Amino acid sequence: MKKATQVTYSISDLSKEFDITTRSIRFYEDQTLLSPGRKGQTRIYNQRDRVRLKLILRGKRLGFSLAETGRLFDLYDADKTSGTQLETMMNLIAQKRNDLNQQLDDIKAVLIELDDLEQNCLNTLAEVESTQQ
Repeated sequence: MKKATQVTYSISDLSKEFDITTRSIRFYEDQTLLSPGRKGQTRIYNQRDRVRLKLILRGKRLGFSLAETGRLFDLYDADKTSGTQLETMMNLIAQKRNDLNQQLDDIKAVLIELDDLEQNCLNTLAEVESTQQ
């Protein structure tokens, strides 16, 4: 029976795929968010590292700090059948959801204010142009 070959990636492969610098990837490694294997001085990333990098970048876009992302990874890597671990993860998720909903409400309020400001500018501009004619 043939042994399945595990897909691996170089740091430059991941850098190109996710359009980030190799320095960023090394930083995430320094923060223990990624743990590539080594072949001499060369880093060898596996599918798990690739998925984690994708989650790190998604988390950043959603406002997760690297510490929060690391904590989620730690919880996930721990005993997944532990009620305490799952409750902690659910609490983190709920808090982030609340934070994002608040940000969304704030963004909607600012957009309404910008719409009002834009309309006032258009009205004033129309008045100025009508008095100049």
